[in-house]
Amino acid sequence: MLQTYEAVLQPDGHLEFFDTPPPQAAGKPRRVLVTFIDEVMPANTALCGATLSEPTLAQDWLRDEEEAAWAHLQPGK
Repeated sequence: MLQTYEAVLQPDGHLEFFDTPPPQAAGKPRRVLVTFIDEVMPANTALCGATLSEPTLAQDWLRDEEEAAWAHLQPGK
């Protein structure tokens, strides 16, 4: 089964994964496919699932039902 993981190839050749791939058989080389995307990575911004999904999650976070559910943690309200 093919599994896809997002990663960044650093200038020194190091492959930095955003998510941790499952453990592989020790000492066995693995075959991979690499696709280069013509998109420049921001030098000082770390991409993570929370950052990328925040606009979508904000739609749920800002609903009146959510405000009511968490109101007990906000004594000023």
